[in-house]
Amino acid sequence: MATAVAAKGLEGIVAANSAICWIDGEAGVLAYRGIDIHELAPKSTFEETAYLLWFGKLPNQAELAGFNQRLTEARTLPPEIIALLKSFPKSATPMEVLRTAVSALSMYDSDEKAVDHESNVRKSFSLTAQIAMLVAYYDRIRKGLDLPAPDPSLSHAGNFVWMLTGEKPSATATKTLDVALILHADHELNASTFAARVIAATLSDVHSAITGAIGALKGPLHGGANENVMRLLFAIDKEAKLSGADPVRHGLDYVASMLARKEKVPGCGHRVYKTEDPRATHLRTMSEDLGKSRGDSKWFDMSRAIEQYVKKEKKLNANVDFYSASTYTMLGIDIDLFTPIFAVSRIAGWAAHVIEQLDDNRLIRPRAEYIGPEYPVAYVPLAQR
Repeated sequence: MATAVAAKGLEGIVAANSAICWIDGEAGVLAYRGIDIHELAPKSTFEETAYLLWFGKLPNQAELAGFNQRLTEARTLPPEIIALLKSFPKSATPMEVLRTAVSALSMYDSDEKAVDHESNVRKSFSLTAQIAMLVAYYDRIRKGLDLPAPDPSLSHAGNFVWMLTGEKPSATATKTLDVALILHADHELNASTFAARVIAATLSDVHSAITGAIGALKGPLHGGANENVMRLLFAIDKEAKLSGADPVRHGLDYVASMLARKEKVPGCGHRVYKTEDPRATHLRTMSEDLGKSRGDSKWFDMSRAIEQYVKKEKKLNANVDFYSASTYTMLGIDIDLFTPIFAVSRIAGWAAHVIEQLDDNRLIRPRAEYIGPEYPVAYVPLAQR
């Protein structure tokens, strides 16, 4: 019987070959199809990045135009799904709604059982367009607002802002969200992506794979971390207002108390990156720029002070969640939409991995290192126990 114990959480275990995303945790590198995220974030668009993830190369003008057209045509939801969104209790969280609605969408896909390459690409367009619509529309439904029709003249990021707010987005809001979508689009075999590949490998339908990914993303140790960052900032700000303290100074005292109690500070540290998360580099800048443009840099100033303090005291760097919290808040986005917006972006990566998995499929079936009682254990009859 084997005596070695497997790495807890599969840390450091290579579970698949993939040509989609490369991470160098020691150097703080993230690259999609070999292109550094520091190149893509300022120069690319979400649509171009999704094309890169799905098709393995950057598109030319005609290819990008065709991609945009297919994504535009996919921005539609069956009336039955709209009715389903309206039927949910107002207490339902956006992630619960998104998980359920994506699953329900499978019933309105005429070739749902097909898992060939072309079918998987078509479903990738549909789900990328529809997930953004689901998130925006449910938020408006729960607030008693109308549902704006998608605008074919707007980008994917622009359409999301338009469908969420009912107002034509500013160039700043569109660009900020577009960069955020690029930064969150893929991250190798994170929990949700691995879940999607495991489900796809069984030859289940694509909607099931994406539903499973959303279920994994819902957890606070994965997609929900940025919500916890903002809740922390809100709690610090509330206490500071009650006591008349400076929120930045109070934030440092608050976090010092957390560390003294051995509590984790959300948005700090990463399982893969041993240096700064390259996505945090861009989100920090966006948070700062938004604060300056608003004439109120409180959320950025608090975040920056906490980031520097935690790095000094615990040698932990900010991750992608840390500055996405203040960035989304300054865009006027409700806190419980942070994780759904993660899904609006990550569907591009999930789709790429499902396509890759099914293009050369083998059932994913790892083994477990048994650490139970030594075999054989005798069965004891009930009367003798």
